[in-house]
Amino acid sequence: MSGELRRSYREEAGLPAYREMPRNIEMEQAVLGCLLVANNAWPKVVDVLTSDCFYEQLHRRIFDVIAGLLEQGQTANPITCRSYLPEQDLGGGMTPAQYLARLAAEAGIPSEIRGYAQFLNDMRARREAISVAQDLLEKAYDAPVGVTAKSMVEMAVDRLSGLKTTIGESEDFQNFETVSKRALTTLFQDWKDGAKSKGISTGYPALDEATGGLEAPDLILIGGRPGSGKTALATNIAFNVARMFDAERKAGLPLRHIGFFSLEMSDEQLWQRVLSDASGIPSWRIKRRALSDSEMERIVNLERELSQLPIEIDASGKLSISQIELRARALHKQGKLHAMVIDYIQLIGGRAKRGGRDDNRVQELTDITTSLKALAKELSIPIIALAQVSREVDKRDDKRPKLGDLRESGSLEQDADMVLLLYREEYYLKDSKPQEGTDAYLQWERRMVQVKGVAEVNVAKQRHGPPCVVTMGFNAELTRFLNEPDPRDETVEPIRQEKGKGPLRMPADSPRILHELKAMEVHQSVPNKELEGVPRWVKKVVDYMEWKERCVLKFCDPDQTDAAKAKFMRDAMVPLMDNGFIERGGTKDYPYVWLTDLGRK
Repeated sequence: MSGELRRSYREEAGLPAYREMPRNIEMEQAVLGCLLVANNAWPKVVDVLTSDCFYEQLHRRIFDVIAGLLEQGQTANPITCRSYLPEQDLGGGMTPAQYLARLAAEAGIPSEIRGYAQFLNDMRARREAISVAQDLLEKAYDAPVGVTAKSMVEMAVDRLSGLKTTIGESEDFQNFETVSKRALTTLFQDWKDGAKSKGISTGYPALDEATGGLEAPDLILIGGRPGSGKTALATNIAFNVARMFDAERKAGLPLRHIGFFSLEMSDEQLWQRVLSDASGIPSWRIKRRALSDSEMERIVNLERELSQLPIEIDASGKLSISQIELRARALHKQGKLHAMVIDYIQLIGGRAKRGGRDDNRVQELTDITTSLKALAKELSIPIIALAQVSREVDKRDDKRPKLGDLRESGSLEQDADMVLLLYREEYYLKDSKPQEGTDAYLQWERRMVQVKGVAEVNVAKQRHGPPCVVTMGFNAELTRFLNEPDPRDETVEPIRQEKGKGPLRMPADSPRILHELKAMEVHQSVPNKELEGVPRWVKKVVDYMEWKERCVLKFCDPDQTDAAKAKFMRDAMVPLMDNGFIERGGTKDYPYVWLTDLGRK
């Protein structure tokens, strides 16, 4: 209000006007004195103490001198250390030499020095935490121009996440005998239980066989071009893992959870994908609400089961690596994070900038992948992260992605323990459709039958096994990966070459549409001179579009989509062509089809 002085942030926060930082000067003196009189105590604290653990500046300087002498194999005592400290009055006429002698005289008990050191380390961590909090508090009151609340919080989170509460605790050496016995016990128990791998199953036996499943603390990258099925595979794996965790819960085992950071899709879109996979109803029909009464009833009943799945979803959109680390740690602390999926890595923001630093995106991604690998190790969980590959792939004849195609950072392949690269020939082939009625179109159509619903998962890198390629199935309507492709309609060589070698294996619809063609041929006869691209020996042709329309009306469900109707016709017709029953010709605007002598029999 006008005329009033604003109270200080300390008063508004309920803090005293002045409060000393956590410290214990007497213990600092005891530790330094102990090191001066018992140099053999140094190995007990070398992994715990740094100069930052001392509050007094003089104590920091004395510690650095002691540490420097001992690390060089020299003796550290009041006499040797005196040479490295400048002459000055420390107060009351006390000189550095006198202070060193006092420290030695009042040394702590050498056997207790590690406990002293750990206490000083704790004081250091508390001071650093207070420094971060005070910095955030002051900036929140007087934020510089252009600094948002979000960036301030992110910077504080970044500093706190990098704060070591204990120095060297996670870096202690372990005797190899200890490691060996622990690992052997785990191996023996897994072998006894009949487990092939200690990794979490992906739900796809073929993929598990090649990779060993999802093993902690691996960072697993799934790379591919947009539309190749990265999100579908990650969602399918997450759904499979969640169902397995739920089955464990029902069997009385401790409940495990999988976390899903969806930076691209909303939580409802992710739910629709899972629902499509579980129900067998195409995702586009769920999205457009084009559902029958029975399908809606199936979804309502299925939702009761899906709602119990242990999947934790964060669909916040743009998140920084610091935010992901903080949220993952919080979820893990609640016991609700045993595996994690991130969709996708190029959407993760870098850490908050400090001091005007301007990192480029490659450097940011290097930090992001390194941090994700460290997070997987810290939480002891497998992390699946999706990644885009460069569009340069589309310019090559062989469009299968390689490790070097991962976008923007070589650290992606360096930091990852496993890299899966997706390739679907159908994805590219559908955009290169030749003109109908041509030989090229027939070849294209035949190839589409062979590759439709086939996906290659190239295990391009794995630390625990050799590279390999796993051939899986893919249902685009359900955005569902299958353990293996659906069986192809096997067609033999043309009957002209196979005569007398047994019955042909044809789709059930092929004889029906062949019968319709015979019936139409009776009523259609066009002179050769009026046709283009039709051999001279052909006497009777049928308009292809009329034949197709007649078969679709007669044999297809009217509620089916145009794409489904076209697929019906293609699947039934191509084997007839491959086996020499019918042929096609004409132009794009006027395509024709005719029976061969074999087809008339």
